[in-house]
Formats: sequence, C-alpha cells, structure tokens
Amino acid sequence: MVSMSDEEFEAAVDDALDSVPDELFDLMDNVVILIEDEPEGDDPELLGLYDGIALTERGNTGYGELPDRILIYKNPTLRMCEDAQHVREEVAVTVVHEIAHHFGIDDDRLAQLGWD
Repeated sequence: MVSMSDEEFEAAVDDALDSVPDELFDLMDNVVILIEDEPEGDDPELLGLYDGIALTERGNTGYGELPDRILIYKNPTLRMCEDAQHVREEVAVTVVHEIAHHFGIDDDRLAQLGWD
C-alpha cells in the first residue's frame, strides 16, 4: 500500500482534472467531483463511481436538483498501487472513466476505447 497524505492525493486528483480539456468541462452539467476514503457497498476495490443521470439520459428537468457526483476513492487506489507515480496514473484513468459515464459512455465502450 502506498502512503500518501490527503493533500497529496487531492493534488493527484487536481492534476488529473487539469488534464481534461476545458471544452469537455464546459459540457459537463450539474456535477461535482469528490474524494472519499472508502466506497460504500460490497466492492472495497472500487476506485471511482459516477452517481447520477448521464447527460444522454436526462429529460427536461427543472431547477434545484442535487448535482451528480463523481467519487474518487483514496484508500482502494493506494492499496492497489505500487508507488506515487502509479497512484497519479490510476487516478487520471479513474477521473476520465467517471467523466465518461457522465457523458453516457458505458464500461463496454470504454473498454473498446482502451480505458478499462
């Protein structure tokens, strides 16, 4: 398990987000990106999660809906990685993967594109 402070892990997530083109961020709608220590549920190895309704599945909505969430899980990432560089690489892949879900791209298509 890699040892990394909350600040160092947050910096890795920030770096991953900085690599996402601004044009893509401009298309994201009502979504927040959060870091949590552990996933809830039955999969302790889950690195990230998109919790919301993909843009491709949204209908006409009003105002006041809670934002969709992209969750990046610190501890599973640290457990699976060999060193800090591997953490940064895995975080970057996870961020792209979860943003893709926001745009309606499923796991099968991500695998076809090499992002599995």
